[in-house]
Formats: sequence, C-alpha cells, structure tokens
Amino acid sequence: MTEAWVRIEGWMRRHAPASTDVLARPAASESITAAEAELGLPFPAELVESLRRHDGLTEWASILPEATPLSVTGIVEHRQVRMEIAPDVDGFARHGAEAEPWWHERWLPFGDGDCGLQVIDLRPGSGFARVGWAPTSNPADFSDAWPSLEAYLTTVADVLETGGAAGVWYPYLTIDGALWWSLGGQTELNGEPLRPAPQH
Repeated sequence: MTEAWVRIEGWMRRHAPASTDVLARPAASESITAAEAELGLPFPAELVESLRRHDGLTEWASILPEATPLSVTGIVEHRQVRMEIAPDVDGFARHGAEAEPWWHERWLPFGDGDCGLQVIDLRPGSGFARVGWAPTSNPADFSDAWPSLEAYLTTVADVLETGGAAGVWYPYLTIDGALWWSLGGQTELNGEPLRPAPQH
C-alpha cells in the first residue's frame, strides 16, 4: 500500500506537481483508533496504511480515478449518514438473490464520487476487503470490484507509469498541469485542453 502511494506521489512530482499539494498529511493513529471505536468497526490494515500515508486530501482533486479519497473524519461522517438513511429507504434489504443492498453495516467508505461512495466490503467471505461502489440512488455494485485497496492503488500507479486505464478511467493533465482522470478519448475539460498523461 505504501509502495503504491510512493509510486503515485513520485509520478505526480515529475509530471503534475500541483497535484501533490492537495495530498493531506498522515492521519494520527489516535484518530483512526477513535474512529474505529465510534463506528464499532475495525479498519482493515490496508485502509489504515493508506490513511497513515495521507488522511484524504486538503481540497477536492482528481487524484484517483473513481472517487476522492476520504479523510478519517470523512469516513466516519459518510458512514454515519448512510447508516441513518438506510432504514428509511429500505437500504439494508436485498431485492433478489444476486442483488446487493443499498447499504450494509459492514461497508466502510474510502472515496466520495459524483454519484456515490467507493466502499470497502468487510463482510466475511471470499469478497472480504474488496472495493466496490455504493451509488446514491441505486443498490451497491461489486460486479467490477477491485479485489483490495492495495490492488486498486497499485493499478493506479501502474497506469501512471506505463499507460493504459484503471477500469474505464485514463489519466490526463489539465492546462494547469494537474492530474485528471476521465474516459478515453477526451481532449478538453470545461473548454480547456486536456492532454494524455505522460508515462514513466
């Protein structure tokens, strides 16, 4: 996990230095322990290691392809909101044998996206610690889940260094030299040019 972050940071220092400025300082061990106690749910080792590298971001930025990584405080707040809302929207219930619920008490948010939360699945079983998607208005989706947080961040590092896509997302640089993730074939953002991110 730390190695993946080091590689991502190294690439950004070389090619998108403005993006490194938004990486938050490490989370304190005490804040992680307090969050676990408040939620009654232990954080998986990979999430702790990631938070001990960066406690989210200091401001919104397109650092990772699927969602903005949350701070410890953000994880707590987003999970509490989902837990409070779920009973009112039948959110804990599955509607079909293969369907996921809208929310589950053993999911931890990792990232905040445009249409939902990127979540770590802590339910026991073969899918433990996979990273999927809990939309705002639809049941959760683990059909294209990352097998782990480390696998997700390692893929991001691989793509930045050697090219390709992380799922459907490709890296670009904005006119200001910031990292930006978008679908393939994009040439502009809000009327300003986008260029494919350099490799290595």
